[in-house]
Formats: sequence, structure tokens, C-alpha cells
Amino acid sequence: MPDELLAPKQVHAEYGFSPQTLANWRWMGAGPAYIKTTPGRAGRIRYRRSVIEEWLNAQTVPTRGAAA
Repeated sequence: MPDELLAPKQVHAEYGFSPQTLANWRWMGAGPAYIKTTPGRAGRIRYRRSVIEEWLNAQTVPTRGAAA
């Protein structure tokens, strides 16, 4: 089964990151990896669901059982 591709609005609906936040991360070279399906500044952006999940897992800070 192919990995699902999500538009920034779909990422927002499912994960809560606004399209503007995603755009800022792309500009800064941060955040999850993305696919640009058309060239130019107005190119269509897609995110693989698996890449978002991996990125979120990498951002997870484990608790040690004590107060922070």
C-alpha cells in the first residue's frame, strides 16, 4: 500500500500544525521533510504521513518519572 500524501491543510486537520507554520519550517529548513510536486514558489507541497509520524517520534521527549 503506498504511503499517503497529505497537503498542508490535511496536515493541519490531522496534526494541528497550521499551513503557515509548515511554510515557516520549510523556509528555515526545519520540520518534517516534504515533497514539492511542481516547481517554483507556488509549487504544490505534500507530506508523506510516515515522514510526519517519524518526525513526531523524533521530537518526543521521554519523561524520567520526576518533575521537570
